Amino acid sequence: MCCTGFLKVMMFIFNGAIFLAGAAILGVGIWVTVDSDSLLGLVDKVVELPEDVFQLNYVGYVLIGVGAVLLIIGFLGCCGAIKESKCMLLTFFSIVLIIFIIEVAGGVVLFVFNDEVRDLRTDIQKNYGNENDMTQVWNTTMEQFQCCGYKNYTDFEGSPFNNAGDRYPSPCCDGTGPCTSNAAQTANIKGCFVKLLELLEENSAIIAGVALGIAALEIAAMVVSMVLYCDAGKKGK
Repeated sequence: MCCTGFLKVMMFIFNGAIFLAGAAILGVGIWVTVDSDSLLGLVDKVVELPEDVFQLNYVGYVLIGVGAVLLIIGFLGCCGAIKESKCMLLTFFSIVLIIFIIEVAGGVVLFVFNDEVRDLRTDIQKNYGNENDMTQVWNTTMEQFQCCGYKNYTDFEGSPFNNAGDRYPSPCCDGTGPCTSNAAQTANIKGCFVKLLELLEENSAIIAGVALGIAALEIAAMVVSMVLYCDAGKKGK
């Protein structure tokens, strides 16, 4: 009984924090969606933002979705623990399990993402310099991370931008002169995917620690919910 009571209190505190975090994220998401223009102006005072790069309405919808899920999880965890509701505890366990499976699947997708290089290269060669939104996103990414293309400057060969002359995006070259194939080859700027891998490697300990911490919390939450579920079943007999 003492152990069960302790688990109920911990379950309530843990899910109460999740509930409050969900409420805060939901509130921010609603604010971003309803008042995106004023928020964009506020952010623009701190850092100059390129046009049509950040679609704050989409970000708002994502925040609303995440906040709503956290609210539901927190509510089910708190009420299920206090009321010893088998239905709520089982629903809580199922949702956390689904999230855990999605996270694992996402990690696997990241490992096999390298197989999609050909598709990204084809997209660059087909649309860069022709499709404004796609071109602007790539330009902003390359300027911010000081990288060139997905793997290197050769990704832009045969693109509408390159076909207009021996031209490559300016981030692919050093200096202020025209960015030609010779200049891009001499500069040898790393691709954005390579830069991303380097960033992940530099922060691998932090990323691994956070991932393991989140996984441990989710597994602990599922174990505790099942313990309380089984205890509630015994009391119901």
